[in-house]
Order: sequence, then C-alpha cells, then structure tokens
Amino acid sequence: MSRTSVPNNTPEELPYRIELWHDGGREEVERVLARALSAQLAHAIFQAAKGEHPHRRITLSTSDEILADSATPPPD
Repeated sequence: MSRTSVPNNTPEELPYRIELWHDGGREEVERVLARALSAQLAHAIFQAAKGEHPHRRITLSTSDEILADSATPPPD
C-alpha cells in the first residue's frame, strides 16, 4: 500500500461506533457519527461528539454492547 492509498476498511473492520440518538424520546439511533478501529480513538471521538451535541444522547458501541452513554452519569 502506498502512502496515498486509502485502506479498504469496511464497517465490519471498524468495530466501534459513535451514534447520535433521535431527540424527543424516540429510542432509536438517528445516525452513526463515526466508526473507529481502536478503543482509544473511539473514546476521543465520543468525547468530541458529546461536546458538539451537548443536549443529545450519544453512545459508543460495539456490535454487541454499549460501552459509553452520554445519558448515563459516570460512576463515582
């Protein structure tokens, strides 16, 4: 792969999703804001998304679980 080529990462190869949820009580994802390969990058994007959408629910998920949720207060 040359430096200018783009890796062929399909969504399945990017296991972390940062999701924006519908506002107004609808319990469904409005859109996926980003996908990431590493947990560290996913958490950074999650924090940035919370700043961009402070009054919206943002989640950081993998295929089988929610790892972080802006609607849930952090543990003490």
